[in-house]
Amino acid sequence: MKKTIKILFSIILTISFSNELLSQNIFEEYEKAKNDSIRIGTEEKHFLPFIEKGYTLMLPKKKGIKGVLIFLEDSGYDKKNKISKQIYSNASKNEFAVLSVSSEIPFDFYFSKNSAISSHEIINQVFEKYNLPNKNIFFIGIALSGHRAMKHIEFMKEDNYKFQLNIKGIVLCNTKLDWAMEWYKYDREKRNKRNDLWEPTFANYMLETHLNGTPKTNAGSYYDFSTYSYFDETNRKIKFYTNYSVRAYIEPAIKYWLKRHLKTMYDNNSPDAVGLLAELELAGNQNTELIVFESDDDKTKKKNSDSIWERINKKELMVWIKNQSE
Repeated sequence: MKKTIKILFSIILTISFSNELLSQNIFEEYEKAKNDSIRIGTEEKHFLPFIEKGYTLMLPKKKGIKGVLIFLEDSGYDKKNKISKQIYSNASKNEFAVLSVSSEIPFDFYFSKNSAISSHEIINQVFEKYNLPNKNIFFIGIALSGHRAMKHIEFMKEDNYKFQLNIKGIVLCNTKLDWAMEWYKYDREKRNKRNDLWEPTFANYMLETHLNGTPKTNAGSYYDFSTYSYFDETNRKIKFYTNYSVRAYIEPAIKYWLKRHLKTMYDNNSPDAVGLLAELELAGNQNTELIVFESDDDKTKKKNSDSIWERINKKELMVWIKNQSE
């Protein structure tokens, strides 16, 4: 009997999934990755190959498109749009398109405007090719892709490009924003040598190389690179985001990180989001919202940006997005 129920349940899920696919059109176009690599550390093995540059677009089969959700994902290391796919169904039901754009640089920090310009050109081409409405545009960023979204907006506004997205809002999930603080976090991990040091070593090498030093020797460069920094008294970047609806998701999980990785309450990305929203409100933006997930006591469950994104109620998120839309 139980086996029969499991089979029936599997059939229902398969039919449901197939029906969801039938309600969407998927288009993608990627350039073959060039045969080259970038240095990410001091050792001979510290190189990463370039990845495919391009886009994946999900269009609802309904005639009208009310808006577009944009993800600046990584075609190589995000397994090609694994994050954005989780919202396809709910976006389609609400007549929103979903566009994922990848530059050619793996784990792209957007140190250079070239990455943002490349992504912007792809976005422009897609909007023209598929006649997407330039209204109700929302950037959704998980972890590093959230930082990319913020830098993309900053770069496009600074240079006043002819094609400007009509952005209504930004959704951030466990996003790194304060790179001065990030450097100190990673430096602490390297000193303690209690966790896997690949990310701290890679990240601080990239930061020190592209920002010409450390926060101790070149603080201004770190403040300029950060969307928000607790240490920056001017918070020079806040002005770029004061007119948008901003929602941030965090899961502090302080006990988890203390017991499992001996990290402090400052060693996660939650303070970045809270600080950003506080500065936005101080600057006059009253349309901000913080969603905090309470952590359970199951220490076996891995906690990271992907797990937080998976916990988000996508149906409710689309309700929030529609409420911010025209």
